[in-house]
Amino acid sequence: MNVSDQTSIRFDAPGQAARSARGTALAALLIESRKDTLATLAAWRAARPDLQVPQHAELNPPLWELGHIGWFARRWIGRNSQRALGAAADPLAPRASAVPARADALYDSSQVPHAARWSLPLPDLAATLSHLQAQLDETLALLAHDDAEDPYFFRLALLHEDMHHEAALYMAQALGVPVADARWQAPRLPEPRPAIEMPGGPIDLGQAAGDAFAFDNELGRCEPMLEPFQIDAQVLRWAEFLRFVEDGGYARPELWDAAGRQWLAATGAQAPRDLRRAAHAQDWEQLRHGRWMALDPVHPACHLSAHEARAWCRWAGRRLPTEAEWVCAAEAAPDAFTWGAVWEWTASPFAPFEGFVAHPYRDYSAPWFDGRPVLKGASFMTQPRMRHTRYRNFFTAERNDIAAGFRTCALQR
Repeated sequence: MNVSDQTSIRFDAPGQAARSARGTALAALLIESRKDTLATLAAWRAARPDLQVPQHAELNPPLWELGHIGWFARRWIGRNSQRALGAAADPLAPRASAVPARADALYDSSQVPHAARWSLPLPDLAATLSHLQAQLDETLALLAHDDAEDPYFFRLALLHEDMHHEAALYMAQALGVPVADARWQAPRLPEPRPAIEMPGGPIDLGQAAGDAFAFDNELGRCEPMLEPFQIDAQVLRWAEFLRFVEDGGYARPELWDAAGRQWLAATGAQAPRDLRRAAHAQDWEQLRHGRWMALDPVHPACHLSAHEARAWCRWAGRRLPTEAEWVCAAEAAPDAFTWGAVWEWTASPFAPFEGFVAHPYRDYSAPWFDGRPVLKGASFMTQPRMRHTRYRNFFTAERNDIAAGFRTCALQR
């Protein structure tokens, strides 16, 4: 089956609309994104008025995150003399001065070491919020003025803020910060439906540059020929994953590859993150936003590392799908293939497609072509406008703070 015929592909509507938005529609999305940033900040302030978090590789100081969001938008829009050139802009072209004056030294994630962010002389919250409002006002004014120009950087700033909003929700889960908004809660999934039989065939994973926004790692040529395959219709729920745990899966080294065994030894994991046995029953409890609650077995299995996903597959006699198989099923069988509950680990390494050219934000993709896995889909903590079948997420295999799970494929005959 050839799924490279774009006329047959049904992209997720909110994601495609956001990538194509211009003018007043794009302005409305930028305003919506900022409202969610500030609403989640309110949850943080209610739980941690000082906004202090422990220094950890998975975390960032919330005050730094807020300043970084505004700095990023100003760097690529308000200060960028070549913003009208879109992806062809020169990232080294002279740009206007930073606001506040030391913003580059404070918020440039490419230059400020992660561990140093806890000791930076950051502006206080009131000043940070003032800078954020001024940045949004400036961005909206420039968008209205530049309506006929390429809106690439406005779309980039929108999706960048949405990514950081999801990161704020991850940190809230990790640190017990309650977030009451029902939009960011895990869904309940139905009983697994029959697996989807896919006939295989050629697929072009890469995209050609066009009027809609695309990240640089999505562009280029990648045309694998797929063998027929069988893929799950939805991701695993806790009901399916916990059978592996209860069968002693974490204590069976033969189910783990070398990297997985190293991860087990380093972490001492005996069960998924934030899960424990209930005190007086065989049921499980889950730590959610600081409270131990009865685990709902029909929630998607979540906060799993790629190591855990691979071990479950060996236990079950299954395998993770490749990125190409995931995209093929999502786009060719959209009525049967359900996605968006959690980010999904795949068997494919994050690598450039043929003809890759880095976009002006040089550090978005190229530094991370190091063999880490591709994750596909979206999670319940992801803004709906981020949902797109061609979006390629990428985290290292040991990360289990993100809202990630998996679906499986049958072993090739």
